[in-house]
Amino acid sequence: MATIQTPDGTALFYRDWGSGQPIVFHHGWPLSGDDWDAQMLFFLGHGYRVIAHDRRGHGRSGESFDGNEMDTYAADVAALAAHLDLRDAIHVGHSTGGGEVARYVARYGAGRVARAVLIGAVPPIMLKTEHNPGGLPIEVFDGFRAALTANRSVFYRDVAAGPFYGFNRPGAKVLEPVIDNWWRQGMSGSAKSHYDCIKAFSETDFTEDLKAIDVPVLVMHGEDDQIVPIDDSARIAITLLKHGTLKTYPGLPHGMCTTHAETINADLLAFFRA
Repeated sequence: MATIQTPDGTALFYRDWGSGQPIVFHHGWPLSGDDWDAQMLFFLGHGYRVIAHDRRGHGRSGESFDGNEMDTYAADVAALAAHLDLRDAIHVGHSTGGGEVARYVARYGAGRVARAVLIGAVPPIMLKTEHNPGGLPIEVFDGFRAALTANRSVFYRDVAAGPFYGFNRPGAKVLEPVIDNWWRQGMSGSAKSHYDCIKAFSETDFTEDLKAIDVPVLVMHGEDDQIVPIDDSARIAITLLKHGTLKTYPGLPHGMCTTHAETINADLLAFFRA
């Protein structure tokens, strides 16, 4: 196991494989770096150095009572990038990890980041507000908190077996091992950290982060994403980026990096080599 100590003393677990241009993968809630297995192995085989960390309170990383919010998540990534002396890096974030990428690149990326990718990502903001009328109402996220508190194990199973991978759609091929792996990752983390992170991924406004990013960004989103609806995320985010490219996928779910890894990996590779 490789870990670093963040400035507040929290242990951050990471994997660092290979050599070449580094790709840093940022996972979604409430998962871990294991969610990137299909991408890590693919890009390792194509000559890249691949790195995936477990966000604080997730997976094998330590937990902290405070600091389960985007500013600290981005600072943790900055500490990891400094520790590994990452230069010319590509940062790829899925869902909550996409928000982490946006904040990290905007605040800390100068001189270190070459490109970024947002996949099914939460920016610019998920919550319905006066300035974001197309967002999801607070009751949706209050429901997440209530379900996590009532029975986290059941809640995580229901998310994975239902909307995350689109397994609730008529005719969907349900992959039980994929559900089991999602549940395993989620249950390995801290209930308190995961509870706090719901506010972080739903209420954080990344508008100014997106505007500040000055490197090429690929925005990838499934058009049947039931977790982060495309119209209030990717379709708005692309208008805020200076050097953004939007690629959408008809019929694909939030968890398309797993269900359609070959498609996503090929498109990522093309963007990295462009």
